[in-house]
Amino acid sequence: MRVLMPLPDHDFDVTEVAVPWRLLTDAGHEVVIATERAGTRPAADPRLLTGVLFGQLGAEDEPKRFYEQLTAAPEFGATAAWADVDVTAYDGLLLPGGHAPGMRQYLGSAELREQVARFWALGRPVGAICHGVLVLARTQDPGTGGSVLAGRRTTCLPKYMERTAYLTTAWRLGRYYRTYPAYVEDEVRSALADPAAQFERGPRELTRRGTAGDDTHAFVVQDGTYLSARWPGDAYLFARRYRDLLEAPAGA
Repeated sequence: MRVLMPLPDHDFDVTEVAVPWRLLTDAGHEVVIATERAGTRPAADPRLLTGVLFGQLGAEDEPKRFYEQLTAAPEFGATAAWADVDVTAYDGLLLPGGHAPGMRQYLGSAELREQVARFWALGRPVGAICHGVLVLARTQDPGTGGSVLAGRRTTCLPKYMERTAYLTTAWRLGRYYRTYPAYVEDEVRSALADPAAQFERGPRELTRRGTAGDDTHAFVVQDGTYLSARWPGDAYLFARRYRDLLEAPAGA
């Protein structure tokens, strides 16, 4: 299968990109990275590689190793342009997250949303994690005029997580953890027809993460061919469930 993964030029989340890339590639699938301009070599949020504050709050060691492998892969430098992609040539779409300022290029792109709307209409697997859910919340369904998520169950970065990270680090990093004035959860909820019934926050969690061998602390929401997750701590479960969606027989 061929999976399209759009990224900003810089500041995306290490884990939310590298873990799905590694697990999907290991399963024999092709991940094509797209940036705003073709040939751009993107870069993850550097703080997540070194530690956000006093060496803490960054990516775990294994996702960092996966990211190092990704940066050495041919597809990392041979990126497609968002506007030039023929979405019908892909079997799946993955929308990773990240919170640093560079993410606004990707989260706020009308050009990218047009392509996402085209892919969504195909009914093929779409996965979004953390801030990546904002891309879908902001993508308009041309048939209804509302968000493509209007009738779907979903999760995203919960407000309590975003608020806690911001309040814990603002004294040193300012608004590093506040990508926009509105919380991600609030904007996603506003895109839903019935937020109380459709939005799933998941178990309360701040530090414990799912791993390659333990999904105890991970959480995802699947609604048909749409899969969503909350934060990097869900990345392994998210990647495996997305792989299962790709590999499911048509109509299953």
